[in-house]
Amino acid sequence: MSSSAPNAASSAGQHADLAQKRVLEDSAAANGSPGSSAPQQEAKRKKPLPPAPAIVGKGSDFTQEVWQNAALLVDKPKGWTSFDVCAKLRGALKTKKIGHAGTLDPMATGLLIICTGKGTKAIDGFVAMEKAYSGTLRLGQTTPSYDAETDVLESLPWDHITDEDLEVAKRGLIGPIMQQPPMYSAVSIKGERLYKAARRGEEVERPARPVTVHSFDLQRSAASTEDLDFRISCSKGTYIRSLAHDLGQSLRCGAHLTALRRESIGEHDVSNAWSLAELVEAAQTARSAELL
Repeated sequence: MSSSAPNAASSAGQHADLAQKRVLEDSAAANGSPGSSAPQQEAKRKKPLPPAPAIVGKGSDFTQEVWQNAALLVDKPKGWTSFDVCAKLRGALKTKKIGHAGTLDPMATGLLIICTGKGTKAIDGFVAMEKAYSGTLRLGQTTPSYDAETDVLESLPWDHITDEDLEVAKRGLIGPIMQQPPMYSAVSIKGERLYKAARRGEEVERPARPVTVHSFDLQRSAASTEDLDFRISCSKGTYIRSLAHDLGQSLRCGAHLTALRRESIGEHDVSNAWSLAELVEAAQTARSAELL
């Protein structure tokens, strides 16, 4: 009898230790702390990625099923804001989830990627892609917006500028650079969009931001010697208006943008984009067919 008491106590102690160990293991597993299976916990926390959106270029099959997860390639018309295009397609597609992957100014034309449905989750990926533009800038004139959307602020002599001067100024804007956004932009400083302050005639201090200009081809326009035609490839966040302004500042004659077209975003080219009118018609046709 006397020998069995210590054994019973020992057994009870072992059971208590085992129970406590299991409680600790369960707690560790629940909190993902050491002792749990890290890959298993990570797998539980991670949601599966949505399928990549269908790239819907000109002539692609276009059905309601497709635009539940799509990236629409649109050639934005001049005079439309990027928001205007989204609003037009929101009505045509009868969808609430829609957004664009990188703003184009109203004056600009060219490739705008509009994501719909689950495709809106891919917007950041498109925004991060390299962009290519073509356009025209005018020497000898500055404007508050750095483009032709506002009146000429100052006129300066420009006809003394040589091709060598242009080449030197251009080279200074290629590669990683720090760029100050225009006052007429949607950049927010202290909770207010810059363009709102600009419309009040105010100048706000705005920090320069890092961008990269991969290539910058420049030549005099056949139409006018004061105009320069260009092609640029650059990183996200680059203001082409600011490049035109900065080139003019470097040449000490001023410059502003008079035309701009976005040619590509990553591997997606404007030659494969729908006109807005064609896309709206295709959407209406698809909706009508599926209602029959």
